[in-house]
Amino acid sequence: MHDAYEAKPILEKLPLAIESIACHGDQLLVGTKPGHLLVYSVTGGHGSQNFKVDLLKSFKSFSKKPIQQLACVPELQILISLSDNVINVHDLAQFNQITSIGKTRGATLFSIDLQKPSSKSGGNYGLKLCVAVKRKLQLFYWRNRSFEELQSELGVPDVPKAMAWCGNSLCVGFKRDYFLIKIENGELKDLFTTGNASQAEPTVTRLSEDMLALGRDMMSIIIDSEGNPAKKYALTWSDYPQVLEHDQPYIIAVLPKYVEIRTVDPRLLVQTIEVNKPKFITMGSGHVYVASQNFIWRLVPIPITAQIKELLQDKQFELALHLANMTDEVEADKQRRIQQIQNLYAFELFQQHRFEESMKMFAKLGTDPSQVIGLFPDLLPKEYRNMLEYPSAVTELSGAELEKGLTALIEYLTQKRQDLMKMSSQDLNQASTIMEGCATVTSRKQMSLIIDTTLLKCYLQTNDALVAPLLRLKDNHCHLEESERILKKYTKYSELIILYEKMGLHKKALDLLMRQSQKPNSTLKGHETTVAYLQRLGKDHFDLIKEYSQWVLKAHPEDGLKIFTEDIPEVESLPRPGVLDYLITKAKDLAIPYLEHIIHNCNDVTPDFHNKLIHLYREKVQEQLEEYIPSLPEGQAPVRAGTEPGELGELRRKLLFFLETSLHYVPEKLLIHFPVDGFFEERALLLGRLGKHEQALAIYAHLLKDTRRAEDYCRRNYAIDREGNIDVYLCLFRTYISPPDPDSLRIMENIQPPPEPNINAALEVLEFHHDKIDTAKALEMLPDTTQVKNVYVFMKKVLEGKAMVKRSNQILKSLFYSENLQVREQHIHYQSSKCVITEERNCPVCKKRIGDSAFARLPNGVVVHYFCRNDMAKFSMEPT
Repeated sequence: MHDAYEAKPILEKLPLAIESIACHGDQLLVGTKPGHLLVYSVTGGHGSQNFKVDLLKSFKSFSKKPIQQLACVPELQILISLSDNVINVHDLAQFNQITSIGKTRGATLFSIDLQKPSSKSGGNYGLKLCVAVKRKLQLFYWRNRSFEELQSELGVPDVPKAMAWCGNSLCVGFKRDYFLIKIENGELKDLFTTGNASQAEPTVTRLSEDMLALGRDMMSIIIDSEGNPAKKYALTWSDYPQVLEHDQPYIIAVLPKYVEIRTVDPRLLVQTIEVNKPKFITMGSGHVYVASQNFIWRLVPIPITAQIKELLQDKQFELALHLANMTDEVEADKQRRIQQIQNLYAFELFQQHRFEESMKMFAKLGTDPSQVIGLFPDLLPKEYRNMLEYPSAVTELSGAELEKGLTALIEYLTQKRQDLMKMSSQDLNQASTIMEGCATVTSRKQMSLIIDTTLLKCYLQTNDALVAPLLRLKDNHCHLEESERILKKYTKYSELIILYEKMGLHKKALDLLMRQSQKPNSTLKGHETTVAYLQRLGKDHFDLIKEYSQWVLKAHPEDGLKIFTEDIPEVESLPRPGVLDYLITKAKDLAIPYLEHIIHNCNDVTPDFHNKLIHLYREKVQEQLEEYIPSLPEGQAPVRAGTEPGELGELRRKLLFFLETSLHYVPEKLLIHFPVDGFFEERALLLGRLGKHEQALAIYAHLLKDTRRAEDYCRRNYAIDREGNIDVYLCLFRTYISPPDPDSLRIMENIQPPPEPNINAALEVLEFHHDKIDTAKALEMLPDTTQVKNVYVFMKKVLEGKAMVKRSNQILKSLFYSENLQVREQHIHYQSSKCVITEERNCPVCKKRIGDSAFARLPNGVVVHYFCRNDMAKFSMEPT
């Protein structure tokens, strides 16, 4: 409770019994039981001074009976009174009677509704009057200094005891019930009962244009203009209220023994003022008067600033805000005061553990987030938190209450973070503070650091699944040292790796991964996380990749190779020559798989890579051959290349296939590295790629003695359009007929006995490939001892082939001659046609004479203007 008013005596021991009071300006009007109207001037009363009260006028003959009700309307300069059961209207200046409404005889009650002119349209005040006459309501409006009937009177179920206007309706209290009456149609809406009618009379008090307070026993129920409850809770009084008055933000109730003052929002008992048997109350021009039978007091408001100070001490922030909005201060000072009260209120909500409401209010006020964070334990560094000041000691949170508070803080900080991201300026606007004079954070960067680091700590205490997504944010600003410390405290090493990666501290991350990979209970146990991390680094960190991939390559070669072969942009950007050199140095066995990957999967056509792969294949095969050949039983020859058992056969097949299919290696650089006493198949392929077909075919025909592979070689290399390859079959034929000199080929110099001609194989080549061999050259190469019967089949096929070609050419000649005759005949036909344009010749499209204009002749003989040829499809035309 606090003091909102001070009751100062105005009139004491008045000899005439008071029946009604009203006021306007500095004047107080008193209606007495004998019918006298007393007009007083009330001035002074500032501070501790008493009021100066002067009797201005006394109208003894104002009425012959008690003045039951008075209402001043200073806007229209009239006084409305009810006496002798009739409504009278007097001039408010001289109190001369203006009019008396005779129709209202028998009236027991009246209510007025003053309508202010709108600020846009201007105009005059409007005044409506409702008079209760027994069980009827009479409605009037003020016009031309008199009241005229607004509409026909309305019937009601009982005699009204209290009533008030509310918009276009009237709320009427009867002995037992309250009703809301629509003026337009007289419709009645039953609201609720008046309670224990024997204890108290019904009361209807207008709070605003569309809100009323209705008395029920010791309560006042707030309703709107539709009769629906406007507030969740009713006002509860200490006794039965006799009459109420609304002085924003207070509702003043006259109780049998004292005056009680309460507020609606919040529902508070503000003050109790002891006066002797109060009975009446009135308010006008900002003054409130309370009267008993013979005494009158003015309720003088305590200065608003003093009230606010007292309310803040009592932690009644909602009421303090109401009063702060009513002050007459400069707008800037007023808003500063309101903001300060709201910050204190938000702090008090936090102290009451109403965290969600508190955070929402802090967010709305734009309070410095660092001060809000400081309300929670262990979220700010101790040195910084000790610098913050609060209205009182901050409540210590733990357990479920701490988690509840942190959840509300997370929502608050998330919104603040989004707001910061939308800002373009690097400096923040001046934030409000919980305590006046406290320093605030003005740097956007520093504020982002505080918010992100606090969010990290909150997530660790409430929902650690959100830590990783926070750290992965592109615009994450977590403080490195503080975040590192707290993540280690909670043993969140996976999240610590994310932090290091986002901060660019890759060496620290890789060191941690290497240490944790050996710990059996660590979430980072194993090598997979290191592999994935190294894959993401890219070419800018190639030295780091080489340094920290060594232990993975050594312990897990296959997975280690993925560091350089994964199908992601960062891996593909690595310098392949550098990777290859590194692998050859540190893990040579992985060089072949790496080259196979970049050549076959990545389609790399770099000659050096193709050459290197062939060299590595050769080296591996050579190593394995050195073990394989001695292991063979004595006298057993090695099997054909590529069919050796185990890894040797697989590697050699790869080597042969690659030599045969790759188009990007340089055979000149490779051939010298293949021993002349082995690798015959490989040398044959290289010789073939160099165009040295005779040497290659000599290997197949005489060294390997494999005619099928020799023919396969010819089939692969034969090409009509390539010089040197068109005679490949002729080379094979020559190789069989006249084996080359072993000294000239070097590779055959140790062959004993020297190779002999293979006439049968040569004749088979002639027989099966006669169409790919120059017949004349082949016949010249045959030995003189060759019998005709040996070349009979060859010659027969050659002649048949020639004859077939001749017949085909003759047929083609005849067809071309026939076609020529047809074209000539058609040409003569078209030349024989003529077109004569006479003066009478008209275009069938536009119906105009053709004359000297450009024309077009159609295939069917129709002649049209050249311009009209595009429209001829619209017309059905016959030749003319």
